[in-house]
Amino acid sequence: MSRNASINRWNIASRVLAALVGGYAVAYAVTAFLAVYLPLTRPDRVVFSSLVSFAVWTAVAIYVFAARSATRVWLLIVGVTALLCLAAFLSGDWRVRP
Repeated sequence: MSRNASINRWNIASRVLAALVGGYAVAYAVTAFLAVYLPLTRPDRVVFSSLVSFAVWTAVAIYVFAARSATRVWLLIVGVTALLCLAAFLSGDWRVRP
């Protein structure tokens, strides 16, 4: 096996892991963020944000394989997840935390 084939396999494995685990993390962060900040009643916020999470996970999976580099994908996934989770969990109204 050549060095190029080994690098390509690790690149694909990294992207698959980013699509599965990273997509789940971003979908959870979007769900938590929307469940806190949408101007709806609590049950409606939870249902709507849960339904949106499926579209977000799909969009992340598509982006992972369309991006130029796996490093850029991981940085974006970690950044978006951290930003949205911090915004959701550090909201001013403590009774609406997810």
